[in-house]
Amino acid sequence: MSSAQIAPASPLFLREDEIRRGIEMLYFGYSALTRSIDDGLAAQGLGRAHHRALYFISRQPDLTVKELLRLLAITKQSLGRVLGELTERGYIETRTGASDRRQKLLRLSPAGKALEAELFRALREKMATAYAQAGQGSVTGFWRVLEGLIPEGDRSMVFGLRGGKG
Repeated sequence: MSSAQIAPASPLFLREDEIRRGIEMLYFGYSALTRSIDDGLAAQGLGRAHHRALYFISRQPDLTVKELLRLLAITKQSLGRVLGELTERGYIETRTGASDRRQKLLRLSPAGKALEAELFRALREKMATAYAQAGQGSVTGFWRVLEGLIPEGDRSMVFGLRGGKG
């Protein structure tokens, strides 16, 4: 169904049917977006957890392990496995924090930057196409809806990524 075939939201947009429709659209849209990079990840023997780590480390070089744990909301054990594999493959580098020697700061190696950029290209194409089809006002509305889904206490963490650079 093209965007021209999608009926506009009902004026009663808070009814169960409309809320379910939004949840379904979010689920299927995100699934299609992430599937667009699955082949590239599989070719490297990596999965989506590896991609999420690469993505957020690229957005915030010198991210601490603690900050990455909070962003990903996964267990320390799961993150340890992912970071171990990415480090072994030469995609991420770690260094000790300057003010706190217990801190482990993460950044992408040149190979990690190249892999993350390749994966991002596929995501960017999908998002840019969807954004262009929706139009600027719809994109802003979409962002507002997503922002409303983020718990208040986590918003500063999410918005802090805006200044990231690879």
